[in-house]
Amino acid sequence: MKLVIAYIQPQALHDVKTALTEVGVGRMSVVNAQGAGQQGGYTETYRGAEFEVLLRKKVRLEIAVNDDFLGRTREAIIKGARTGNFGDGVIFVVELAECYRIRTGESGGPAVG
Repeated sequence: MKLVIAYIQPQALHDVKTALTEVGVGRMSVVNAQGAGQQGGYTETYRGAEFEVLLRKKVRLEIAVNDDFLGRTREAIIKGARTGNFGDGVIFVVELAECYRIRTGESGGPAVG
């Protein structure tokens, strides 16, 4: 089992969800996030004062998958989020030691789905 964590542009969320649905991945958590990376910050003017914004808005996806779904999950995220520009996002894959479904008591791979 793996936990896929992806940070993507907010406007790419719909395309990523569509691509994930096409490969049979429908369970995910989505959280609004802010971050700084290779994309860098930008300067804004508010009421005549300039200030630098270093943290950009991102969306964090968390998807628990069984090992046989990892490749298609990763490729679907890339397909939906890639524009070729800085700031498209990043994907982390973490080993998932345990998983339990509260409603049924299932554990391991069957609990992930």
